[in-house]
Amino acid sequence: MFIVKIIYWLTNICLYSTLIIKWGVSEMPKTLADIKKSLDCHLGKRLQLKANGGRKKTIERAGILRETYHAVFVVDLDQDENAFERVSYSYTDILTEAVEITIVDGMQELVVVK
Repeated sequence: MFIVKIIYWLTNICLYSTLIIKWGVSEMPKTLADIKKSLDCHLGKRLQLKANGGRKKTIERAGILRETYHAVFVVDLDQDENAFERVSYSYTDILTEAVEITIVDGMQELVVVK
């Protein structure tokens, strides 16, 4: 019964974050844990990254969200567009708006965090 409650709770978290994304509610995540939870729901999905490269430079990359760890998340990059295989960013980068993530779901783009 305990496991069923945990699965139900995790499903509700993923559904809630998906509803926020789909309906465009501009609610910024308040904590690093909120950012991690929202990314956990999108493991294995394609995404686009816009990162601050410094000196008014923006780096755009595309790939698949592979893993989320305690402090960072890992993205496997498209090999034909990038010189290296994967990149990692911290949840603090998202919180400070140094990185913007867009989840690509088929033909529809869903903005997760700006």
